[in-house]
Amino acid sequence: MLVAADFLQFSISYFASWFILMRRISLADRLHVVLFGYLFFILIFLAVYWVFGMYESLWRYAEAYEFLKCMIAIAVAVAVFVTVTWLVFQPPRVEYRLPITVYFISAAMAGASTLFLRTAYRAYRASSARRHGGMYKKAIVVGTSETAIALIQGLERNPSQRYEVVCAVDDDPAKVGLRIQSVKISGTVQDIPRLVKRHGVHVILLALPHASGKEKRRISSICAKTNCELKKVPDIFDFESDVPNVVPKTEDVSVEDLLGRDVVDVKRFKNKYLAGQTVLVTGAGGTIGSELCRQAAAHGADLVVLVDVWENGMYALEQELICNFESVKVVAEVANVREKERLDRLFSQYKPSLVYHAAAHKHVTLMETAPEEAVKNNIFGTLNVARCAERHGVKRFVLVSTDKAVNPTNVYGATKRVCEMIVQSLGFASVRFGNVLGSNGSVIPLFKAQIAAGGPVRVTHKDIIRYYMTVTEAVSLVMSAGEMAKGGEIFVLDMGDPVKTLDLAEMLIRLSGYEPYEDIDIEITGLRPGEKLYEELLMAEEGLQMTSNNKIFVGRPIDIEPKDLFAALDKLRRYADLGARVEIVQKLQELVPGFTVFGEV
Repeated sequence: MLVAADFLQFSISYFASWFILMRRISLADRLHVVLFGYLFFILIFLAVYWVFGMYESLWRYAEAYEFLKCMIAIAVAVAVFVTVTWLVFQPPRVEYRLPITVYFISAAMAGASTLFLRTAYRAYRASSARRHGGMYKKAIVVGTSETAIALIQGLERNPSQRYEVVCAVDDDPAKVGLRIQSVKISGTVQDIPRLVKRHGVHVILLALPHASGKEKRRISSICAKTNCELKKVPDIFDFESDVPNVVPKTEDVSVEDLLGRDVVDVKRFKNKYLAGQTVLVTGAGGTIGSELCRQAAAHGADLVVLVDVWENGMYALEQELICNFESVKVVAEVANVREKERLDRLFSQYKPSLVYHAAAHKHVTLMETAPEEAVKNNIFGTLNVARCAERHGVKRFVLVSTDKAVNPTNVYGATKRVCEMIVQSLGFASVRFGNVLGSNGSVIPLFKAQIAAGGPVRVTHKDIIRYYMTVTEAVSLVMSAGEMAKGGEIFVLDMGDPVKTLDLAEMLIRLSGYEPYEDIDIEITGLRPGEKLYEELLMAEEGLQMTSNNKIFVGRPIDIEPKDLFAALDKLRRYADLGARVEIVQKLQELVPGFTVFGEV
C-alpha cells in the first residue's frame, strides 16, 4: 500500500512540476524527455526508499527516528535524481535538456508529500483508535521523564488503556506551557487540584519512577486532596522487572510509596554467603519468616528448613517454594520453640549452618494481658533456639527484633529486649526495625478493612508516630546483618523520618477514593495499654556506627554478665510457669531498666 501510495504521489509531484513550467516550455517538443525523466524519477525514488527501509517501518508507531530516516532518504533520492538526470539529459541541443527547475520542484514536492503522507497516516491511526476505543477516563500525567513521554505516546495509540491525557504537570516552571506531542504542560504539581476541577479529571498518573520517597509522599499528598484515582507508572527501562510495552503499565499507588524516604534497593543485596547452606527459619509461616525463606531459596540455599507451630501458613509456603525453586530442597517441620527437646532433634537432624529466629508473639495489647505467654514464647523460645544453635555449631544466628525493645512501655517490647540480651550474651546478632507494612496484625490491613466497612477508621492518638518499612527491606536487612555479624551486634536500618499514623489514615482514605471526616470518619480512641506515642531505634548507651552498607547501622554491644542474666531468667521462668503476672512484670523491670509500665497488668 505504501509503495502504491508513493508511486501515485511521485507521479503527481513530477507532472505537477512540468505543469508549473508549461507557460515557458512546450511539452509537445519535449515529450520524450518528460517520459524518460518520469521513468528515472519513479525508479530512483522507489529504489532509494527501499534501500533506506521506508517500507519496513510500522508508521502507526513512527517517532523521531523514522522521520529523520525519511528526511535522509529524501535528500539522497534528490541527490541521486539530480546527478543521474544531469548526466543523461544534458545533450548539446537545448530542446532535449531537462530543465533544472524540474529537478528541484519535483524533488521538493515528492519529499514534502512523503512526510505528509507518513504523518497523516500516523495521525489517522491514532485518532481512529481513539474514536473506536469507547469511554475514556480523563487523566493528568505528573512528570516529564522518559517514562512520562512513553506513557503519553502509548496512550495516544492504544485504545485499550481507557485513558485520555488532558494535560501534564512538572515541578520545573521552565517547562510550563510547553507540550509533549499534543499534551500541554499546564502547571506545576501545586496546580493539580485546580487542573483536576478545570478538566474534570478522573485519574492522576504518576510517571516519576526515580523520585525520592520524600518527593513521592509530597506529591501523593497533593494528589490525594482531589479524590482522583491515583496510579503510578514504573520505570519502563527497568528491564529486570518488566519488559517495556507499547504502553507502560500503571499500578495502584501503594502505601510503600508514602514512606517519606527512598525504599532500600534490595536488588543489590546478593548475600552470596547463603549459597549452598542449610538455613533454618523459625516463625516461617509469618510475614517476615516466609519472606526470609523465599530469599534464602532465591540466593541459592541448598536446604531451607521451615519451623513453625502454625501449620496452615507453613504448608502454603512450603508448596510455594517447591513450585518456584525446584533446585532447592524444602522441608516443613511443625514445632514449638518452647520445646527444647524437639528443637534439639531438628538441629541434630538437619545441622543448619544459618538460623533466622523470627518466631514470637508480637501483638502488643494481647501480650499486656498475658505476660506469661510473652515470656514463655519470646524469651524462653529464643533461649531454646539460641542454645541449640550454640550446641550444634551454627555459624550464624540472627534474631529478628523490634524498635519496641528500646525503652519499652509494654511487655512485648521488654521481652524482645531480653531476647537481644540473650542473643548478645551467646555471641549472636540481632536486627531491629520498625513496623512492617502489610504484615499480619499491622495497622495498614486494619485501616483498609475499616475503610471497606465504611468506617470509622480508629487511630489511638492524633500525635502517634511510627517508623515503617517494607517486608523486602526488613528481610534484606536481616540477611545482610547475617553476613556482617561478628557477634553481639544490634543492626538497625536507616528508616528515615517516622510517619504520623493519623496522616497515614487520612492518606489511605483518600487513596481509596473517599474524603476523610466526610465520607469516612476518623475516631481517636486513646492509647491502648503498653502503647507509646513514638518508637526509638537505639538506646542512648548503644551509640551508632556506620557499616559497609550506608543504609545499615550497628549499635555498640552493651556489657552483660551472662551469669547474672541467666540466674535472673531462672526466676522469671518460675513466675511464668505460675502465671504470676505482677511478679513477671517486676522481674522484667529489673532485667530491662528502661521498661516503664503504663496501666495495670
